[in-house]
Amino acid sequence: MSEFSFKLEATDEAARAGRILTTRGEIPTPIFMPVGTQATVKSMLPDQLENAGAKIILGNTYHLHLRPGDELIRNQGGLHEFMSWRGPILTDSGGFQVYSLGEKVRITDEGAAFQSHIDGSRVFISPEDAVRIQRNLGSDVQMVFDECVKLPSEKERVRDAMERTHRWAVRCKAEFEREPPHGAAQFAIVQGGVHEDLRRESAEFLRALDFPGYAIGGLSVGEDQKAMLQTLEAVAVHLPVEKPRYLMGVGTPRDIVEAIHRGVDMFDCVLPTRNARHAQAFTSEGTMSLKTLQFREDKRPLDEKCSCVACAKFSRAYIRHLVVAGEILASILLTIHNVSYYLDLTRKARESIVGGTWDIFRKNFTSA
Repeated sequence: MSEFSFKLEATDEAARAGRILTTRGEIPTPIFMPVGTQATVKSMLPDQLENAGAKIILGNTYHLHLRPGDELIRNQGGLHEFMSWRGPILTDSGGFQVYSLGEKVRITDEGAAFQSHIDGSRVFISPEDAVRIQRNLGSDVQMVFDECVKLPSEKERVRDAMERTHRWAVRCKAEFEREPPHGAAQFAIVQGGVHEDLRRESAEFLRALDFPGYAIGGLSVGEDQKAMLQTLEAVAVHLPVEKPRYLMGVGTPRDIVEAIHRGVDMFDCVLPTRNARHAQAFTSEGTMSLKTLQFREDKRPLDEKCSCVACAKFSRAYIRHLVVAGEILASILLTIHNVSYYLDLTRKARESIVGGTWDIFRKNFTSA
């Protein structure tokens, strides 16, 4: 029996506050999950992630399978032991990474054949392979293998990918249940592009398979925000109320607030770490580029409403100096701050839902 469970604790309009229970700890929702694609959240130690409030992080099946290899990680005691992270880990199945390879990949019902971006070798991953790789990694939430398509695409192309994702979900579930990892849960991925009828069909098909959680994939791949939010509204009403909902790879702070408003519980995105490496900070005043001259003599912290170590101990002027000088510490401090900002955003969102003040929180955020 899986020890994974979800409890819905409060709602305010469609926004939800809940709690995911795993063998490695509780995850209050809404929650942001820092992305540690290659067994590391770039520029942050595990202890720094804990101090920032991270409850769950991501790893990636595709990347870890290619390097250092999922069997090596299994022999090292699993991904938690390998990277010294004590909390829960979610692993993406690699479907999005396969999509990002573009013309280098050939997808059939059997799986995805592609050329390694590391050494050019030929690689094949079937739905069953994706499950076995994640079993070796030992993650707590494991995603089914899915096919993602770039938007816009012809509706029939989107339908083909959706139906293949459904067939793969059946196979992934069967492989997962053949040797279920202790305490782990497998999530399905709803596809269907921006077509409401396809999204409804996908949600209903996967709901009937009774997965412990449901992800919404195939967004932030070329559509505008309006289309994304309309799609979320169309999907959410067809997903089980009693199970967690995960929006994959999205997005900006505003995207997250609007997705919470539409009933989403879990989020991941590379923006906090990627933008930090490009000298951009997310703050309560909006985004700021530390490359600009205006911060050269600014004694204020990055965000006066933030209590992270970067804001508690260092000035904008100092961090700008590090950026201009090309010092590694610039990326470290900006990453700590950005990840802390995202985690604080979902924590405050949760508090407002529990307190019945979600509408005020959302309006204040939207007008900031």
